[in-house]
Amino acid sequence: MFRKQALFLAAFVTAGAALLSACGSQNDGIPAAAPGTSAGSAVDAGNAGGLDLLSGTARSNNAARDTGDLAPASAPADVRTKWVSLRAGKAGNLNPVVINGAGMTIYRFDNDSPKPPKSTCNGDCEKKWPPVKVTKGTKVFIAGIKKSAIGVVKRDDGSLQLTIGNWPAYTFSGDKNPGDTNGEGVGGTWFGMSPSGGKVLDGSQSSTTPPPPATGAKAATSTILFDDAFFGDNGASQGLSLGAGDDACQNLARPGVTSSLTTDGALKIWTGKNCTGKSMVVDDDVKDLSALGFDDAIQSVHFGA
Repeated sequence: MFRKQALFLAAFVTAGAALLSACGSQNDGIPAAAPGTSAGSAVDAGNAGGLDLLSGTARSNNAARDTGDLAPASAPADVRTKWVSLRAGKAGNLNPVVINGAGMTIYRFDNDSPKPPKSTCNGDCEKKWPPVKVTKGTKVFIAGIKKSAIGVVKRDDGSLQLTIGNWPAYTFSGDKNPGDTNGEGVGGTWFGMSPSGGKVLDGSQSSTTPPPPATGAKAATSTILFDDAFFGDNGASQGLSLGAGDDACQNLARPGVTSSLTTDGALKIWTGKNCTGKSMVVDDDVKDLSALGFDDAIQSVHFGA
């Protein structure tokens, strides 16, 4: 009860702050840049530049297919910027790294600047490293990433690019399939982006292949477990992943507190340590574990069913 009251008060305060902010803005969502700012400068990173930030993933929010991250490159810009999904997960040997709704790795460029945010990748560079572009009202689904880390920066051409931890975000044209990390370490300046905007270094040259799941879906290699339902970022979260030499069965550092989870494949959740007790196979994001009878009950998981 106390927690719900606290969340209600927090929501009330946030709503009041948003109302005050709206009164000071005259351009319907994206506040005007401060005097003297120009292309390449930050655009109200604290307000995420008019973006619509939503907890969860594209799947859990029922994002329309063939739009946003899933839209073909030939689609109009307004279709491609309808939504962006950002999830902390595992790609290749990078863990945790930010992955978009199409399963593609998100990168950062050392030649850019976070203070103030500035993208220096234009022209031919932009063709090779497409910036994650957004517009006012773009829906940004986030899981395992703090809302406060999300912002935007105005590029030299006037378009808006999403930032994480004030670092401009990109994909790589050389990544052809979900989970590819071909952009890692290119030129000694391009690296996978962490959930806080830092760079993720390749810490291993091998990976573990989990056993095939009984559901027919690919086996999970990473999962994020949230203390609150609906992937709430007001609560804590904990991540598990299957690395080289890791046991497919892993115990939670904080057992018995999980109310929702995201996963990149099939895994089995257990109510007891060391994969014992009551169990269930899940192969998709679960926004409310109470619907499955597992709210605040998970103590261990097994990658692959």
